[in-house]
Amino acid sequence: MIVVNLDVMMARRKMSLNELSEHVGITIANLSILKNGKAKAVRLSTLDAICRALDCQPGDILEYQNE
Repeated sequence: MIVVNLDVMMARRKMSLNELSEHVGITIANLSILKNGKAKAVRLSTLDAICRALDCQPGDILEYQNE
């Protein structure tokens, strides 16, 4: 199972969903879907933009957990 730790990284960087949405250029609704683990896929360009905005690595956001 892939776990999305976007909320953790946002808290570490003290960035709100609104701020991240502005930096990344995607809607708050789509970021919320990703943040809540409801997304079925994420574009690499979106992941790149999130990592740039949060100054982190993809592995800081996405984590594999063995069920």
